[in-house]
Amino acid sequence: MKQPGSVPAIYPLLPATSVMKILDNALGKATGLVTVFIVVIAAVLNYFDDPDPVKYTSMAEEMKTLEENFRQQNKSCFILGASGETGKKLLQELLGHNIFSKITLIGRRRLSFEDEAYEDLLQEVVEFEKLDDHAAAFQGHDVGYCCLGTTKAKAGTEGFIRVDHDYVLKSAELAKAGGCTQFHLESSRGANKDSNFLYLKVKGQVEAEIEALGFDRYAIYRPGVLLVDRQESRPGEWLARKFFGAFSAVSSTSMSIPIEVVAKAMASNTLLQPEQKSEILENKDIASLGKSAEK
Repeated sequence: MKQPGSVPAIYPLLPATSVMKILDNALGKATGLVTVFIVVIAAVLNYFDDPDPVKYTSMAEEMKTLEENFRQQNKSCFILGASGETGKKLLQELLGHNIFSKITLIGRRRLSFEDEAYEDLLQEVVEFEKLDDHAAAFQGHDVGYCCLGTTKAKAGTEGFIRVDHDYVLKSAELAKAGGCTQFHLESSRGANKDSNFLYLKVKGQVEAEIEALGFDRYAIYRPGVLLVDRQESRPGEWLARKFFGAFSAVSSTSMSIPIEVVAKAMASNTLLQPEQKSEILENKDIASLGKSAEK
């Protein structure tokens, strides 16, 4: 007799062995799907992989010599974008190695620092919309670092082009006119002036236009997804960082890189003397150089 409130059985009770078989089959299928997913992702990343990176020998043993030789040249530098994630780390690297007699931060506002290591920094506040009025801020520097950039999501299409192209190019022009001989540009993986994607197209265009200025030495860095916890909230970038951060834990990839490694590569590369005036460091090149300085 049916009890009040009882639920009629739809399926008869199965023996324990049958239940285990069903669970085993389900787990097997799930494992298979995960395996296929990982294989597909690996294949995609391999397809878009960078060429074999430039082989950088360990710089640890010769770093002191390189730094001392560079330090004796009494050079100065400026950093654009020191308030950003890469710029912050780069500044720390340069201060830590103490290779410049003077470091100037050029930006829209003054930055505040509590550590005594920052007390000798010079800061130039400029209006990027009127950079010609601030030409003096770009004079007298031997080396320039540009980590300036934004996104369409944050600044809109026009704002993105204005920052990542117009401000960057005008700064490079003023630096060249002011005597700067060495320029280091943080760009992006996949930058291509002929790209159909606005972000990559703009990055590629400014790369080429700065090269045409004729610096004695010009280095372009094309990192993949920067693995860093930004203070700003950018959901798309956050998701990408989490994905590539987890994936890089089990497999090396040219699609991502820790931001500290980018900064180390930029600082270390300053000390080197490549044969060519212009060079492009893809993600794996940056990783190789950045990590070689740690060994």
